[in-house]
Amino acid sequence: MKGNSRKKTKVGKFKFISVLFSTTLSLFIVGLFGVIFIQAKTLTKIIRENIEIQVFLNKNITEERKEEIAKTLSQKPFLLEKENSKALVFISQEEAAASFLEDTGEDFTAFLDDNPLRDSYTLAISEEFQTADQIKEIVAEIQDMDGVFEVTYMSDLVESINENLLKVSLVMGGFIVILIVTVIMLINNTIRLALFSQRFLIRSMQLVGATRGFIRRPFLSRAFFFGALSGVLASGILYAIIEYTKANIDGFALLQNYELLYLLFGGLVIVGAMLSFFSTLRAVNKYLNMSLDELY
Repeated sequence: MKGNSRKKTKVGKFKFISVLFSTTLSLFIVGLFGVIFIQAKTLTKIIRENIEIQVFLNKNITEERKEEIAKTLSQKPFLLEKENSKALVFISQEEAAASFLEDTGEDFTAFLDDNPLRDSYTLAISEEFQTADQIKEIVAEIQDMDGVFEVTYMSDLVESINENLLKVSLVMGGFIVILIVTVIMLINNTIRLALFSQRFLIRSMQLVGATRGFIRRPFLSRAFFFGALSGVLASGILYAIIEYTKANIDGFALLQNYELLYLLFGGLVIVGAMLSFFSTLRAVNKYLNMSLDELY
């Protein structure tokens, strides 16, 4: 009939909206777990930086010896470095007495002639030296220094943190593996179903002499583009959620590590493109190798 026209089916141009939505959703879930993992790692680093060792000095120690101890400690590889400065703080006995008075409200100098508190150094340990055995070795090394009276730290807290971090890492690692496998299967099945409608077009092109590479090319280029676009969309949604949460929850900004976040976003784009590409390649090859009876 006049005016009736039939839409031509273009090779490689199948409905990608469902594929784009499914891929974006899958990558968003993976990215969300990645953000949680990064923030958990950042929180762990903050907790570890607050684990301190206190070095109490002998009474009547000379100023020269105090400086020698400080210089020796500042050169140790286990000393944490924050913002290009060593995490080493000297606390005089007068400052310790003032802090005690502020915390307890009791002024012991009213009934004691001498200040029983000692000069001390407080230092933080780098994360890579924070196993229980390494800290014990560090404490023993500092204890043997001339002029040091006592070295203390919260050993129970260190062991508790290490044990809990190991459990959390194992659980999160298991979830991430399961999630990745699920996402790969979901994207692969979605693309295979989307290509199902193109199976006869693929057969028709084979019958007219088109090479396998010529048939695959438009499918693969389109799949690569939409996979990368899904990664960009998933990253954009995650970034918007992070910024919104940071603006509305106090302290949330401390958990952000933008260097790792940008690496995660780049990884989502690459993973999305590669998964879509290879899933499409697998699906197209499947239909290229089918007989006509199998296509029906």
